[in-house]
Amino acid sequence: MPIRVAHVGTGNVGRLALTGLIESPRYELTGVCVSTPAKVGRDAGELAGLDAATGITAVGDLDALLATEPECVVYCAMGDTRLPEAVADVRTLLAAGVNVVGSAPGLLQYPWQVLPPKFITPVEEAARQGNSSLFITGVDPGFANDLLPFALTGTCQTVEQVRCMEIADYATYDGATVMFDVMGFGKPIDEIPMLLQPGVLSIAWGPAIRQLAAGLGITVDTITEHYERVAATEPFDIAVGHVSEGEVVGLRFELRGMVGGHPAIVIEHVTRLREDLCPDWPQPAQPGGSYRIEIAGEPSYSVDICPTSRKGDHNHAAIVAAAGRIVNAIPAVVAADPGIRTTLDLPLVTTPGLVRAPLPR
Repeated sequence: MPIRVAHVGTGNVGRLALTGLIESPRYELTGVCVSTPAKVGRDAGELAGLDAATGITAVGDLDALLATEPECVVYCAMGDTRLPEAVADVRTLLAAGVNVVGSAPGLLQYPWQVLPPKFITPVEEAARQGNSSLFITGVDPGFANDLLPFALTGTCQTVEQVRCMEIADYATYDGATVMFDVMGFGKPIDEIPMLLQPGVLSIAWGPAIRQLAAGLGITVDTITEHYERVAATEPFDIAVGHVSEGEVVGLRFELRGMVGGHPAIVIEHVTRLREDLCPDWPQPAQPGGSYRIEIAGEPSYSVDICPTSRKGDHNHAAIVAAAGRIVNAIPAVVAADPGIRTTLDLPLVTTPGLVRAPLPR
């Protein structure tokens, strides 16, 4: 019997997750909630970019969504710039007895040792009240920082360091809020964006480092932050707008989970807005972008993950992967014990949304 699932958010990840829900025979879509008034009343199929209508029209508040009686909600609303609101939404859903799988709020991927207990306890209390579970995931932070490195470290006799890297050209990334307001691209080089304010990187990727540490059976003493940026020497256009000379076009940052003075866990991002920029920085394994996992130990590994898509470039493919990880985890989360669940708690999820013959080329 299909699992009754409702959906929140139709942005970059949300639209693709909604597509997965509609197309998979494992789920029955009960409702869609949106924050943009102009989207209220539109069919879910249209919001997902599909040709077929579903008969499910979008509503504008969680109460109306809960009235459709879902077993689970896929929550893909913006969390980066509205963290308190996203946490409040999740608590409402959990307390109502509805399981939640989503991309936000990212802090709840693995909040222990990142958030004070006073912020974690209300979420877990809501889950106990509703006998419901919560699983937040994505790509990076997400399965490139937990599921994939764990698969490698589980074969090692010894591990000295785990390094997870994203190396990508973001010129085609269609998310103005993330690009400009959060990451600071297209801003003057002397303006410090939200992501690079002291402590924010550790909040955003701290859950990934703490979860890796928990899986490795070690305790991280502290997390350090390092970053560098470069400015444009000439103006050019990207998907979300224009970049002028002197504005930020390259960002490289690194978080180090220190154990006894040694960087045991490292998360590194190398982000350009044009592939010819910063040639001395690490290069992707394929044009546009890739993910890299490096394990130093016995044995050591260097593994490149190169997402591709028939419907877009590397950025689109990575978002499809985030949506797939979310949607495909629904049955495991519905079956899980109440509370905040992580990759360490869930069984290995192997079933895709659909298995079918190759599409005609």
